[in-house]
Amino acid sequence: MSVKKNFLYNSILTASRYVIPLITYPYVSRVLGVTNIGICNFIDSIINYFLLFSMMGIATVGVREIAATKSDSMKMNQAFTNLVSLNGIFTLLSLVVLLIATFTFPELYEHKNLMLVGAMKLIANTCLMEWLFTGLEKFRFITIRTLIVRGLYVIAVFVFVRQADDYPLYFFLTAMMVVVNAVVNLCCVRDYAHFHWNGVQLKTYLRPILVIGFYTLLTSMYTTFNVVFLGFISDKDQIGYYGTATKLFAIIIAIYTAFTTVMLPRMSQLLAEHQTEQFLEMIQKSFRALLAVSMPMIILTCTFSEEIVLIISGSGYEGAYLPTRIVMPLIFVIGYSQILVIQILMPLKADRHILVNSCLGALGGILCNVIITTRFLAIGASITWVLSELIVMTAAQYRVKQAIGFSFPGRELLRNVMSYIPALIICMIISANIKEHAFLSLLLGGIVILLYAVVIQMTYLRNQVVMETIQRFSQKFKRQ
Repeated sequence: MSVKKNFLYNSILTASRYVIPLITYPYVSRVLGVTNIGICNFIDSIINYFLLFSMMGIATVGVREIAATKSDSMKMNQAFTNLVSLNGIFTLLSLVVLLIATFTFPELYEHKNLMLVGAMKLIANTCLMEWLFTGLEKFRFITIRTLIVRGLYVIAVFVFVRQADDYPLYFFLTAMMVVVNAVVNLCCVRDYAHFHWNGVQLKTYLRPILVIGFYTLLTSMYTTFNVVFLGFISDKDQIGYYGTATKLFAIIIAIYTAFTTVMLPRMSQLLAEHQTEQFLEMIQKSFRALLAVSMPMIILTCTFSEEIVLIISGSGYEGAYLPTRIVMPLIFVIGYSQILVIQILMPLKADRHILVNSCLGALGGILCNVIITTRFLAIGASITWVLSELIVMTAAQYRVKQAIGFSFPGRELLRNVMSYIPALIICMIISANIKEHAFLSLLLGGIVILLYAVVIQMTYLRNQVVMETIQRFSQKFKRQ
């Protein structure tokens, strides 16, 4: 199958990952309420940590090894056997620890039924073996199967989740998505790979799996650990507030992550060909594209945080208003960090420095959780996430400055921030005067900020990326 078709299928799959929650979350958050949503988020975050331990770096190493050996069935089957064996060992260890933790900690034993459902999800994830089908580039199969399962999940949620006490059923349906996908994969895997138990060599893959797994775990310490920490120090309402505050942000930043990931091969090629000037020019373009997207989005989401929460989750989530305002500036912070890490440090093969950045972010996240989150709960968790990401961004900027002399474009950022002050004032006036109609208020604010951003980027800021994009669209329109 061609690269274009694979990209298309992968794009559809990625989009569905964020469209489905947008369809179900407004309904579920209203039906279950903030406390029960908090319980589901807390238990799911615990289970996801055990999933990280059970997989370590197998997903990444698996794709790489299957792709490298798929032309030789003998080597591929041997790699497949080794990876499945390691996955089974890590899963067994994770499952034992999960069961011990469930019956040891009162906070988990209280929800032991959900934890046991999570254990089912943990086992099913091992049988999923998505890395095999990805390495074989079976993107059409993965996409069609996943879309069907997610479609059935949406129908099941709307049909069966009818009242607040249905939160165990909601959690069960969410876990069943993994189970059903795993069952389908198990039925199909025999057509592509077979076990070769003779000459199993686990040591071959153990080191890269542990290194990548350790990096993933460190990253999670300043991205998702806040939910787990909140669950142990506060009531589940606080998790519901924090989860709601980060729901929209996750979708926005995922879109920009797709852009930076696409840029990685091009940046690596420029470095390999020693085209330093073009490399730096591409970085500048990425930064200007980030400014063009992030500034209006931050203003819109911070100003209309109450309206956004009301539209997504309904009433009862007032505690999510301030956390939403706090986390939204991360659209710029994480976006810029991704430029530094994905587009600069990765092409430079500075893996050790990337790992050090993650260690600093994890350490900062743990300290901030102990100092801030314990006192301010959901608000503190939001502040902790922002501070952790700022630490990662600062450390990455320091290394990039050393490597290629690229400094933080502070003046350009300040110029952009100052130019959007009139738009901020207009949005605040709209929000203050049309509070009773959340959707209308947000819609008007969105139109204002969009028009203002286009005009200011084209005239005063003269953003080359925006100007080139609009020019291309106008040329296509004229041709039609």
